[in-house]
Amino acid sequence: MPKGYVIARITVHDEEAYKAYIPVATAAMELHGGRPLARGGRMETLEGEGRKRNVVIAFDSFEQARAFYLSPEYQQAVALRQPVSTADVVVVEGLE
Repeated sequence: MPKGYVIARITVHDEEAYKAYIPVATAAMELHGGRPLARGGRMETLEGEGRKRNVVIAFDSFEQARAFYLSPEYQQAVALRQPVSTADVVVVEGLE
């Protein structure tokens, strides 16, 4: 079965307030079996519009990745993130 990935590109507008999001999002990710492959760190935009924070989280399936994002646990984190950042978040099915 192909893995599922949550990919987020984020521009943080209030770094201090964003810190409240991180532990809530981390707990939700761990609860739903997610494994971070990239989480912030060095980046370089080679084409198109880039965002300074990029996150890739692996799950055992597309369905599991989608369920994580829609879960009440992660939606609590989203409520903390949205007022202080702009994000593009997608769920992608990987190759077998």
